[in-house]
Amino acid sequence: GKPTLYGSLTRRGLSTEGVPDIAASEGFVVGEVTKKSILISCPHENVSTKFLAPYTTFCRIHQKSITCLDISSGGGLGVSTSTDGTMKIWQAANGEIRRQLEGHVYDVNCCRFFPSGLVVLSGGMDAQLKIWSAEDASCVVTFKGHKGGILDTAIVDRGRNVLSCSRDGTVRLWDCGKSACLGVIADCGSPINGIAVGTADNSLNLGTPEKTPSEREVGTEGKILLLAREDKKLQGVGLQSRQPVFLFVGSDAFNCCAFLSSTYILAGTQDGNIYQLDVRNTNSPIQVIHRSGAPVLSLLPYRDGFIASQGN
Repeated sequence: GKPTLYGSLTRRGLSTEGVPDIAASEGFVVGEVTKKSILISCPHENVSTKFLAPYTTFCRIHQKSITCLDISSGGGLGVSTSTDGTMKIWQAANGEIRRQLEGHVYDVNCCRFFPSGLVVLSGGMDAQLKIWSAEDASCVVTFKGHKGGILDTAIVDRGRNVLSCSRDGTVRLWDCGKSACLGVIADCGSPINGIAVGTADNSLNLGTPEKTPSEREVGTEGKILLLAREDKKLQGVGLQSRQPVFLFVGSDAFNCCAFLSSTYILAGTQDGNIYQLDVRNTNSPIQVIHRSGAPVLSLLPYRDGFIASQGN
């Protein structure tokens, strides 16, 4: 609620060891400086940030902003999409481009590897969900059914079933083997920006399906699906039952969500809030982290915590 404080850093020279000598403008203090990091604090606001130098930079993969990326489970390959209209597979070690995946019309919004690391799932503004071979770049399956651009995807277990969410307000479950839609899991009348699927805590009542699930539906039992919605709501749905489990109202549109465990979940909003919730009681958040008003764009569990990316 206070005006933003701006400052600048100036490099005055290099020490004999090759460490830069850095000065900060008024209101900021330079702490420890190494060849790989600079610690900056703002004593007046009691905050500090450590800036780390990247140890690898791949400048030749894309020409414009990168909108989504994933690394294969073995760590060998990367896949990424960009506002330059391309989707590429590259070697994670050196950024060497291996394949270009061509077939979507308009922008590709999301991409991810299947657990095998040999297959890629992507969703685009053309409302199409596609499965690709990472080995020869062929498009193996195209799913059609959404009425609006696909904004996020999720893979159930080993990947016999996959999920997609769209601007059309629905989440759909697909059968990869028969390339068919197994059902609409949720229809909420508002764009769904992000989804995540996880194993639910045993104490949670996920509801029961109205009709017997198809035998093509694999690995949906005991799972809960999170929906990060544009209408400021974070929703939990029983994946097999299609029944609502909880509805949490946040401060702004939800962009992304993730599971920390079977009980703890995270969700990020357009106005910079990260909510940590307990799925067993979503009445009030465990904590709300707010570091800046920049939109929270993605969340990833990491070790005992998580990584968040923001649009600043």
